[in-house]
Amino acid sequence: MTMDGTTPVFDMDGWVCPLPLRDHPNIILGHGGGGKLSSELVEHVFLPAFHNDALQHLGDSAVLRIGGQRLAMSTDSFVVRPLFFPGGSIGELAINGTVNDLAMSGATPLYLSAGFIVEEGLPIVTLGVIVERMAAAARAAGVELVTGDTKVVDRGHGDGLYINTTGIGVIPAGADIAPQNARPGDVVIVSGSLGDHGMAVMSVREGLAFETQIVSDSAPLNGLVAALLNVTPRIHVLRDPTRGGAASSLNEIAKASQIGIVLDERAIPVRPAVRAACELLGMDPLYVANEGKLIAILPREDADAALTALRAHPLGTEAAIIGQVVERHPGVVVAKTGIGGTRVVDMQIGEQLPRIC
Repeated sequence: MTMDGTTPVFDMDGWVCPLPLRDHPNIILGHGGGGKLSSELVEHVFLPAFHNDALQHLGDSAVLRIGGQRLAMSTDSFVVRPLFFPGGSIGELAINGTVNDLAMSGATPLYLSAGFIVEEGLPIVTLGVIVERMAAAARAAGVELVTGDTKVVDRGHGDGLYINTTGIGVIPAGADIAPQNARPGDVVIVSGSLGDHGMAVMSVREGLAFETQIVSDSAPLNGLVAALLNVTPRIHVLRDPTRGGAASSLNEIAKASQIGIVLDERAIPVRPAVRAACELLGMDPLYVANEGKLIAILPREDADAALTALRAHPLGTEAAIIGQVVERHPGVVVAKTGIGGTRVVDMQIGEQLPRIC
């Protein structure tokens, strides 16, 4: 980066794959969507500035070694619109999202902080309801909110309320879970139906009505992860497929581990109402955000025990094997279709659904 007067000027010529950012020299919504634009922004703007060993793995949480203990730390910001939707609110999302990011390293979440950016004019009653929901979600997840901050921005500059949460948890001995750990021969398991959260928010925002109401799957996953670790400590990768959906998460894993992933579309659980909504809006459930599902990649010989443990938990009753890890086409995710063909499941450039988490 160079300086031209008081304006910082970035040199894009040295970037590995600069085309998406060159096409969009200013920030657009797609830069926050969890797709290729988000990845380019992280790779070429944030990582060079803040590079360190803990950050470079780009997992859902950073793993920090302090003395003989391994801690997980994660932070997330929530900008969902509307603030309330079927199955939850921005309050539950703010707790569950950070709890889940910690759990994806195998950690037991312990403590959270919260930052509230409140828009002038938001009814205090609305804020109070959201805070009460956050408190209930924290109790359900077994975590404590121990510090926080509040700022108020001018009317028209905040969508009502934004919330940032940061969390710390303890990683148990023996757990080695990271995006780069997938191995050929592993199976890919999803803990339940995909696309529920994104379609729940979209249905409210767009005024869509279906025979069955679509409800967000927002939930804390630390108990589900603990149940999984109890039966198989050899979990290689865990991810919660939020922004960009399962497709983005699997592409990130394939790239980090330099392996290929083959999915079976017929095995991927999607609720009929969600599938219908996706078809109506021209969307693929694989790219729609989830807030209470996890992807687990582990050795095939541990798959039966893992499925049994997941299905015995209330949040994992629909768990299914949806694919496998292979040596061929490293860094690429493909899906076998219902008609016998194969398609590449690439990472999207931007995002399908803005303001969904």
